[in-house]
Amino acid sequence: MERSKMAEAESLETAAEHERILREIESTDTACIGPTLRSVYDGEEHGRFMEKLETRIRNHDREIEKMCNFHYQGFVDSITELLKVRGEAQKLKNQVTDTNRKLQHEGKELVIAMEELKQCRLQQRNISATVDKLMLCLPVLEMYSKLRDQMKTKRHYPALKTLEHLEHTYLPQVSHYRFCKVMVDNIPKLREEIKDVSMSDLKDFLESIRKHSDKIGETAMKQVGLGFVIGWPMTLQVFS
Repeated sequence: MERSKMAEAESLETAAEHERILREIESTDTACIGPTLRSVYDGEEHGRFMEKLETRIRNHDREIEKMCNFHYQGFVDSITELLKVRGEAQKLKNQVTDTNRKLQHEGKELVIAMEELKQCRLQQRNISATVDKLMLCLPVLEMYSKLRDQMKTKRHYPALKTLEHLEHTYLPQVSHYRFCKVMVDNIPKLREEIKDVSMSDLKDFLESIRKHSDKIGETAMKQVGLGFVIGWPMTLQVFS
């Protein structure tokens, strides 16, 4: 009896040890189970351990099979849904590709139109700026043309007044333009030209008077004599 109890106790102890080893194998990294297995083969009950290991493996296989059977239909349904989603995703991809192609084409036309609009606005600004500058320069050109006409018709005094207005009023407003600088540089020459022409005309006028002074005097005396003759009877009448 005592031997039987001792054998039974040893058997329970061995079974508990094997169970501990199996749990350790299940929960330990495979790289670290060498010492555990060595402890099994060092003992005398490795045959019983292998039986328990096979039993444990069969139990796990049954659990895996049961779990696979339980989730199989869900897996199949998931694959079916995934295939449907794949088809819809392909349709969506085709639609996105087509939309992107159309957008690229229309966007290219829009970019061209925007570039044309940009050029038109730039031209519009340039035209507006040019018009503003012309409106500022036209009075100067008109005054210069007026000055030239007055000089051509030998109206020297009005020409001098126009030159003065041009120099002090109009040209300072557009002094940064090249043609205005040319005008400014030319003003002393114009003033000197007007002076020379005026003096020349005055000399010609005086020379003409000198040449015709005899005739002028004779004509004047005739006019005075005629007036005296016409006025003498009237004088006698007054005194009588």
